[in-house]
Amino acid sequence: MTGVWWEYASIFGSSTLLCLVLTPVAIAAATRAGVLDLPGGHKRHESPVPYLGGLAIVVAFAASILGAVLFAPPESGEGELVIVLLLALGLAIVGIADDLRNLSPLVRLVVEVLCAVALWHTDVRITLTGETSFDVLLTVLWVVGITNAFNLLDNMDGLAAGQASICSVAVFVIAATNGQFLVAGLAISLAGCAAGFLRHNFHPARIYMGDGGALFLGFLIAYLGIKLRFADSVSGAFLVPVVICILPITDTTLVTLSRLVAGRSPFQGGQDHVSHRMVQSGIPVPVSVGLTYFASIAAGLLAYVISRVDQASAWVLFGFVVTTAVAAALLLALVPVYPNSRLRHFVIEERTEAT
Repeated sequence: MTGVWWEYASIFGSSTLLCLVLTPVAIAAATRAGVLDLPGGHKRHESPVPYLGGLAIVVAFAASILGAVLFAPPESGEGELVIVLLLALGLAIVGIADDLRNLSPLVRLVVEVLCAVALWHTDVRITLTGETSFDVLLTVLWVVGITNAFNLLDNMDGLAAGQASICSVAVFVIAATNGQFLVAGLAISLAGCAAGFLRHNFHPARIYMGDGGALFLGFLIAYLGIKLRFADSVSGAFLVPVVICILPITDTTLVTLSRLVAGRSPFQGGQDHVSHRMVQSGIPVPVSVGLTYFASIAAGLLAYVISRVDQASAWVLFGFVVTTAVAAALLLALVPVYPNSRLRHFVIEERTEAT
């Protein structure tokens, strides 16, 4: 994979087109097999929606990358690429099994940790501190955290697919600028798959990607974030991937802490995500999802700037992004989303008195 613009455009176009074509096939197959996400509980949709969208994403990505490699073989890294694709495929299979059989969260967690350790042994690793044990822990936390963050983001029509596409485009631009042609090719292919799937997944969604697609996307984005390289290893290798993924990170942190404070299990589903809280505040679903897109696009632009400036300026910009994310999370945390929330009862009482 070389750095010619038309080659990147071809990869993006082929992956987008493949996913556009394969997603209706997945819709038909899931409907025929009865693999449907039924309404009820904490789910907002009113009628059954087919799962298995992840299959379309996986096949489209694998086919587009295989075509690109056959057309322009990379000068190095073929073995690593095969291993990463196999690990991502393994996570997708676990995710699909979870969609069909409702696996224990512990099973998913163990598989994610094993995949992270496998990346470390493939020499795909975070080397922030120089201490092996601590860097192994950071690598596992990053891979497991980002993989699960995208899985948790798959809670509203078009949200996870749109975020995956935006984050992948940000990685592509930075990698292409740095001359990391293989990373750029993988990122733009992933962006195309997510964008092609989004055509059928945006509100009102005709299909969901399920855990199979979300785990696949999250793992690959975590991998691509580790692979980004810069002259300044501290501000680049650490700050840029975090800023690119700041919205998934913020959402996961908000949900986890909110559930723990409310005495609920972090693994328990619910309408307590960033997107749900915006909808609960009166913002329509498409607008809420669009606002998350805008936030991630802004974060991607800042990540690009951080990758090009000196270390001191990079840390200042990083501090601005984190401060903004924390402030937004604190405001959204005030939105009552749990039935037994004191704030929720207070808001209901205030509305009742007002009417």
